[in-house]
Amino acid sequence: MDERTGVLLETSIAADPLEQFRRWYADAERAEIRAPHAMALATAGADGAPSVRMVLLKGADEEGFAFFTGYGSRKGGELDANPCAALLFYWDPLGRQVRVEGRVRRVPAGESDAYFGTRPRGAQLAAAASRQGRVLRSREELDARVAELEREHEGAEVPRPDHWGGYRLVPESYEFWQHRENRLHDRLRYRPARDGWLVERLSP
Repeated sequence: MDERTGVLLETSIAADPLEQFRRWYADAERAEIRAPHAMALATAGADGAPSVRMVLLKGADEEGFAFFTGYGSRKGGELDANPCAALLFYWDPLGRQVRVEGRVRRVPAGESDAYFGTRPRGAQLAAAASRQGRVLRSREELDARVAELEREHEGAEVPRPDHWGGYRLVPESYEFWQHRENRLHDRLRYRPARDGWLVERLSP
């Protein structure tokens, strides 16, 4: 039997999908999976063309799933044009995936400031120096900008740049996927209902 094989039944899951996510996330941490907070973020522009990349989850609570990036990046531009997005967590050693879909909004400036203040100084300088996704003439151009900012803020805190901050995806659906033998996987989807969440089993 594949060691990733498990069982996901309607009788054993939490009534609230956020609680179910927290259970599985805790399992991934206990399993010492590298970067359990890494998630694929899929977005699409106004033309409908999709794009996807890995980002890091920085908080999951009743308000949604938070991550931070450059506002001027491709994903930032696509979220401005089309705030619908999807997240995917993949924890291969446990044979599990979690999909979360919903609408995204920027977090308040104060929240971005607070998180930026917890980042290592090198990461703060990198965020200030980088214009994510824009063409560079060379690596030296980026290194020179970081060195310039180091001199500018020597002996002082690095302020959060206006072009960098947080987003929060507010879930409209969740799907929990558990690997089983012969590709007969368990897939349970949560959708909003009048009195909470409706759980549906999907064909694998």
